[in-house]
Amino acid sequence: PSPGTMTPSQPHTVTRHEIFQSSLITALAQGVYDDEMTLAELLGHGSFGIGTFNGLDGEMVILGGACYRLRGDGSVSMPDLSERTPYAVVTNFVPTIHHEVGGADGSRVGDVSGGRAGPFSRSEFSAIVDSLVSSSNYMYALRATGHFAWASARTVVKQDRPYRPMAEATDGEEVVVHEDFEGTVAGFRTPLYEQGISVAGCHAHVIDENRAWGGHLVDFELTRGVVELCPGTDFRLRLPLTEEFGAVDLSEDMSEEIRQVEHH
Repeated sequence: PSPGTMTPSQPHTVTRHEIFQSSLITALAQGVYDDEMTLAELLGHGSFGIGTFNGLDGEMVILGGACYRLRGDGSVSMPDLSERTPYAVVTNFVPTIHHEVGGADGSRVGDVSGGRAGPFSRSEFSAIVDSLVSSSNYMYALRATGHFAWASARTVVKQDRPYRPMAEATDGEEVVVHEDFEGTVAGFRTPLYEQGISVAGCHAHVIDENRAWGGHLVDFELTRGVVELCPGTDFRLRLPLTEEFGAVDLSEDMSEEIRQVEHH
């Protein structure tokens, strides 16, 4: 392949694209739930992304430059841009890979969906995404928009000091199932070598088209939709200048705790 292309089977031109992250998932897992990063500053680094708010006050979804807070009581609101985040990942979403799932686009060679109608389980959807990605060494911002037979999600609940580790703070969170809706999954597919810095694997949040329900994505069945991927070649990491971050022991292996929090 010519310079700038991935592989003969996936001739997507790779251009430099930055993904920005505030703080470390390991710090969040250890209970570092406050930082000075405002939403206004965060949005200066990207118009698409996910994260949480200071004190774990809800799940964050950013779409088209609009920031939504998804709370445990089921509410969805748009927070003031002066509010702050202890952990978020954002980018300016410029997808170079587009693929229709459960629709008419079934002719692509090697398409594991086979052009069949949905619904597609999360594992089937993940296999489709894997088939679109030519290298697992890059980060990918992922957006899937379409009709869901159902999706399940959970949301963090605002914590009070002294903060408990995230595995304890999220233990017993209610998983809520939402059925028959149009919506968007926003997330990042992150290389395994970023374990401890980011959530290795796929970390995604979901929000419905009416902006009335959403949360941290647990499971789903997608009837039909479009998946878009934006490869990231550059990673910018901002560390908090807080006493709590400076004091936390980041040498501890939190991979199992992170897995429990993100994937249970």
